[in-house]
Amino acid sequence: MPLDWKIVIDAGDPHTQAGFWSAALGYEIEDNSPLVERLLELGAVPEAITTTVHGRKAWLDLAAARHPDDPYEQESGTGLGRRLLFQRVPEPKSVKNRLHLDVHAGPERREAEVARLERLGAKVLRKVAEPGGTWTVLSDPEGNEFCVQ
Repeated sequence: MPLDWKIVIDAGDPHTQAGFWSAALGYEIEDNSPLVERLLELGAVPEAITTTVHGRKAWLDLAAARHPDDPYEQESGTGLGRRLLFQRVPEPKSVKNRLHLDVHAGPERREAEVARLERLGAKVLRKVAEPGGTWTVLSDPEGNEFCVQ
């Protein structure tokens, strides 16, 4: 039986990263406000571990983007399919990623997609043309590398 999974990415600002990647991929930012508000009302979590983002209660140190067509838990807003979860960590990124995302736009849309991602806050690091293919390496707002193919 296959397992459900998510990609967890360390971040200095999880909400900014979730915003960038949701816009980059056409995903939705998870709305965990019903769960956060319920736990606050019950006194199960302190206010200090929450924040307000886009007018909704959210976890201070976690934010996620999920595919709009995938299922999610109504009670918590947590995605049950293709999902990127950003968690706050105290240290900044210091070395090359050991894992990265490839965004597939296709050769006819690659340049337009790179330009769109730059407008969202990505930076082009280099263009690669090898016998095995052509792609552009970019970094997201926190410096994490990813490729547009």
